[in-house]
Amino acid sequence: MSFFKKLKERMFRSSDKIGEGLDALVAEGAEGPKDPLRELPDPVRELPEPALPELPEPDLPELPQPDLPEPDLPEPDLPEDPAPTDRRTATQVSATRLSATQDPDPQPEPATPGLLGRLFGRTPVEEPRRVLDDAMLESLEELLIQADMGVDTAVRVTANIAEGRFGRKISTRELRAALAAEVTRIMEPVARPMPLYPQKPQVVLVVGVNGSGKTTTIGKLASQFKAAGKTVVIAAGDTFRAAAVEQLQIWGQRAGVPVLTAPEGSDPASLAFEALTKARADGADLLMIDTAGRLQNRQDLMEELAKIVRVIRKVDPSAPHNTLLVLDATTGQNAVAQVDIFRKIADVSGLVMTKLDGTAKGGVLVALADRFGLPIHAIGVGEQIDDLAPFDPEEFARALVGLEG
Repeated sequence: MSFFKKLKERMFRSSDKIGEGLDALVAEGAEGPKDPLRELPDPVRELPEPALPELPEPDLPELPQPDLPEPDLPEPDLPEDPAPTDRRTATQVSATRLSATQDPDPQPEPATPGLLGRLFGRTPVEEPRRVLDDAMLESLEELLIQADMGVDTAVRVTANIAEGRFGRKISTRELRAALAAEVTRIMEPVARPMPLYPQKPQVVLVVGVNGSGKTTTIGKLASQFKAAGKTVVIAAGDTFRAAAVEQLQIWGQRAGVPVLTAPEGSDPASLAFEALTKARADGADLLMIDTAGRLQNRQDLMEELAKIVRVIRKVDPSAPHNTLLVLDATTGQNAVAQVDIFRKIADVSGLVMTKLDGTAKGGVLVALADRFGLPIHAIGVGEQIDDLAPFDPEEFARALVGLEG
């Protein structure tokens, strides 16, 4: 199964709010197809039977009937019956004359399609259409805001859709296509895969709040990089959560990638230093470092990430080469706040959006692209190791608005 097919089947399966909303939006003020049966005149109803005046019966006098004698009529002379041969001849002549006047190969007259024929299948029924006016645009803005696209982005998208279409009748499919095209236009500049550099090892720092999907994303990326012929090392830098380390070890086994760990509560910066030293000695292509995501105390997290960067730069002054922020799509507008915070805490270079299969509010990804312009490297729609793929803006836009075909 292709990733796009998974995207269409799983994305927003809980509630297709944008797709259903667009249908309702057009249907609310649509001028549907006319019913010809309702337009036919009712002759009984519209043409009442005229009332005829009642005429009095004439009073006629009875006339006497005279007694007349019956006339004596002679019997008529009847001709004799013709001979049998003459009767057959007359029949044959009559049949010949009849056949000569008829068409030897009569053709049926072409049937004229009746009203029922035009109604059932012969004349296509048009889609309901609604005039794109101020009321419809306001409802469209509200729908996009409810899908977590954000106020500013929703206003811009709606205004662009109205350009050249305002005052015209539009169908649901046309509205979906226009919205998909606008979303694609916003997303195309940020749809870029994670860049690879000749530097060995390339250090990838992965950040995000707890539960956003950092661990699974690291495992999936490691599996893909190894399948591409790269040697990968993983450092379990979230040393404060034993469950996170164990989960990362499981993903490392699935991907066939070594996972470096430290005792619970150890200094994450010390582990990162040791992991980078080993990865360089082994000639690894990539080192992926997991980090903690405790946003309830931003100051501690900021200091921890700053220390990791400071320590690994003692080994490689250009590290980290990528800082990936992993976001949970189910958090909606909270993802916007997370990007804002992590951009201040760490030098975020790209985004990965997970759990798009469990939300009806994937519009937040459009808001992130429109507001921050950070590259979106990949999206995830499941828990399997191949349920992470490079971000395709057109496929995402079509799945977001429920556009088939």
